[in-house]
Amino acid sequence: MCYDKCARCIGHSLVWLAILCIVANILLYFPNGETRYASEDHLSRFVWFFSGIVGGGLLIFLPAFVFIGLEQGDCCGCCGHENCGKRCVMLSSVLVALIGIAGSGYCVIVAALGLAEGPICLDSSNQWNYTFASTEGQYLLDRSTWSQCVEPKHVVEWNASLFSILLALGGIEFILCLIQVINGVLGGICGYCCTHHQVRTSKSTTPRQNHNLPLFHCNLYILLVLICKTLY
Repeated sequence: MCYDKCARCIGHSLVWLAILCIVANILLYFPNGETRYASEDHLSRFVWFFSGIVGGGLLIFLPAFVFIGLEQGDCCGCCGHENCGKRCVMLSSVLVALIGIAGSGYCVIVAALGLAEGPICLDSSNQWNYTFASTEGQYLLDRSTWSQCVEPKHVVEWNASLFSILLALGGIEFILCLIQVINGVLGGICGYCCTHHQVRTSKSTTPRQNHNLPLFHCNLYILLVLICKTLY
């Protein structure tokens, strides 16, 4: 398996998912395309947590671009041994994948809380409140209760749809970053994928006895990295 190509595929997918998260979060500020509810502070409090903009968006761009650049990445350590260097890079990608997991996890949690609490709206008693806060999300299964929100019109559908999108996108991002954690560990421990031509070239140009020292240092370096990750 080519671990770097898998990482590139994950990186490109994360970029598009992050863009969609940012768009969905921005739309939450404009129920029915109107701006006055944001200026009047009549939006769900979870909209202001920026879960899609920061968690599912900006924090995902960092690991995404790192994953995309992994194929050209290298590490100058390990006594200059090329494949070992790339294995070190794959292991380092695990760290940025953890940032992606944190960001997407934040997006999922906030979106779930926003869905459970429901939107703030003007009810039949002419009061702005969280009409469905006490239902613990059960209002989502009973569309007949949505008419309790008089203004903004269709705000329940608007919030439920966009928070559901953020929940789904954040979940996919979380899974992809988790896959890259596994991919990075396997790429670092099992070795970097190379073509048969690269293998033949390496064997023909490098004396066999010269590989012992670099490979020893490489394996020692990887062992130390794994120990550090376990401790911290």
